[in-house]
Amino acid sequence: MPEPFALGSTSPRHGLPYLFPGQAQKEAFVNEALARLDTLVQATVFDEREQPPGTAQPGDAYLVAADAGGDWQGQDRAIAVWLGSNWLFAPPVEGASVRRLDTGQMLIYSDGWSAALEPAEPTGGTTVDAEARAAIAALISALRHSGIFPAG
Repeated sequence: MPEPFALGSTSPRHGLPYLFPGQAQKEAFVNEALARLDTLVQATVFDEREQPPGTAQPGDAYLVAADAGGDWQGQDRAIAVWLGSNWLFAPPVEGASVRRLDTGQMLIYSDGWSAALEPAEPTGGTTVDAEARAAIAALISALRHSGIFPAG
């Protein structure tokens, strides 16, 4: 006979709270899990900050900068989302992705949030190949438009 699952109190990747038989106020645990999922599925943030904004609307999300202060102290690199009465923090996991709305860039978490660096367009040289340069410039433009590089 197979062994039953032995679960902790939260999911391993994103800390979603589990429900248990006989648990009181299950709606609080379900609502927290839904708020975390709402934050993490197709995640977007306005920008990265060291302090919470002065005012926020429910659902507004930000990346918490390193050495953050105020209500965000100790939440470095987490995604902070305002729920209307308090901040919910989703610590990043390796490979997580988020779109920054202020730059349009996709960020990937790998020991810190980072974005792809835009290559320089080709210049110089002894032979000028206008068609190759135009193709490379078009490729860079397409990558910028898709959010891989910041809007120029």
